[in-house]
Amino acid sequence: MLITLLPQRRQLEISGRHRVAEVLRQLNLLPGTVMVIRGDELLTDRAIVEAEDSIEIRNVISGG
Repeated sequence: MLITLLPQRRQLEISGRHRVAEVLRQLNLLPGTVMVIRGDELLTDRAIVEAEDSIEIRNVISGG
């Protein structure tokens, strides 16, 4: 799968089929600090990402 990290605009690939939670663990990212998006779909930690998918991982920003 092709992964784009935003806002860094860094791209990397992970082979195989994984749950979102596994992808985040491999990238040392904490669930709840990022959003994982495939196309127009926001994915949960339990969602499966296929080897041929492209996803974006965006930092969650909060402010007052």
